[in-house]
Amino acid sequence: MESLFSSYMFIFSNLIWINILLALVLVFFERRNPTSTWLWLMVLLFLPVIGFILYLFVGQDMSKKKMFMSKANEDDCFDILLADQEKNFSTREFLKKNPEYKAYDDIVKLHLMGSNSVFTSDNEVDLYFSGEDKFKALLESIEKAEEYIHMEYYIFNDDNMGNIVMEALAQKAREGIEVKLLIDGMGSRRLGRRITNVLREAGGEVVFFFPPFIPVFNVRINYRNHRKICIVDGKEAYIGGFNVGDEYIGLSSKFGYWRDTHIRIKGSAISSMQWQFFLDWRFASGEEINGCQSYIGTQEEDNKVGIQIVSSGPDSKWPSIKDGYLKMINNAEKRLYIETPYFIPDDSIFEALRIAGLSGLDVRVMIPNKPDHPFVFWASLSYIGELLEAGVRFYTYERGFLHSKVMITDDSVSSVGTANLDIRSFNLNFEVNAFIYDRDTNNKLAERFVHDLENCKEITMETYKNRSRTIKIKESVSRLLSPIL
Repeated sequence: MESLFSSYMFIFSNLIWINILLALVLVFFERRNPTSTWLWLMVLLFLPVIGFILYLFVGQDMSKKKMFMSKANEDDCFDILLADQEKNFSTREFLKKNPEYKAYDDIVKLHLMGSNSVFTSDNEVDLYFSGEDKFKALLESIEKAEEYIHMEYYIFNDDNMGNIVMEALAQKAREGIEVKLLIDGMGSRRLGRRITNVLREAGGEVVFFFPPFIPVFNVRINYRNHRKICIVDGKEAYIGGFNVGDEYIGLSSKFGYWRDTHIRIKGSAISSMQWQFFLDWRFASGEEINGCQSYIGTQEEDNKVGIQIVSSGPDSKWPSIKDGYLKMINNAEKRLYIETPYFIPDDSIFEALRIAGLSGLDVRVMIPNKPDHPFVFWASLSYIGELLEAGVRFYTYERGFLHSKVMITDDSVSSVGTANLDIRSFNLNFEVNAFIYDRDTNNKLAERFVHDLENCKEITMETYKNRSRTIKIKESVSRLLSPIL
């Protein structure tokens, strides 16, 4: 009995030393945000064993720079396009083509300089607000493919819809079409070999981004590929919030109707999406993409829809999508509409929204009433009170689950993509958004937002103050944990 006690004490004392070493590493080597650093120090020092396990799952950050060095190492395929863009800005050709661009040329330049995001103005955009419409269009595009299909998703489920999409991809592979499918190892951790082998045996390729060490069990919660992209022949491309599965067409008993936003693009903005896919594929597969210039198109005409495809992630120098959101908020003069399933703003976004509300702008934020992650939901509620006092209006979507990631400002600028308005999307996930410069698209998104309000309940200051003590406690705990959620 005494030897068993001595063994326990030996293990415990070693865990204490491991915690101390982790704390030192956290302070001196990881260079985190100070708030996040203090939170992890508290977790490690006050919860010696539990804190160590939590850090292994969601806190590790030391090898990020080394880990993603090769991912960010781009080659020369995009240099010509970027050189042309920089020339356009230096000579003001950008404004000569369309004087209306002057209203947002600062946002365009921000993305060009901050993330090498090429601006194109020869695009067409189709909007999809339901899974049925999105998957019908996607399957039609896949069926028409003549050269290649490049697809990446965070979640690809082994269910009826997942099998339908996989079989459609496999059929094209049997016809000799190049099919590459990239799926995240965490979001799609339950996707077994049976369904992926359908595509592989047909001649297609399937690669997992950061696959689990053990099937189904993945400790790498951070640095997930949260992007949803599909490119067909360089002629059509899809980007937005929908993953692949039955729940995204409203067949989940837990969530019911699934409200999301996705777009289909036709035009040279697809080249930027294709380039991002190549970078992700190269990192996950280890393959070099030969002849990638043949996949990159050139702009043919102007005066259609202006688009920049903006990517950000742990491999980015700047949090480009967050910077774009922040610029949109600061530039807004009349209205600002936001739909997001997770509302955990960092200090800069929070202050920008507060100032926008105090300035008298029509600022409205829509979040779901049915949370899929309770801690995230309660953390979202904790940020609402002060913003309500500043004049920002909040709504909960009551019809089902709201998963749409949309920001709409004034008359011409909007964003649709994969990035939530939360710290995880800003700093830890690989995301991609389309920043759209077009009055017609902006109006359609705004009209849909107003339509969604019919299925919402507004959170007034009175209802917020009358929430239960239990909810307030949950909010306080979740708010404290929000930097690592």
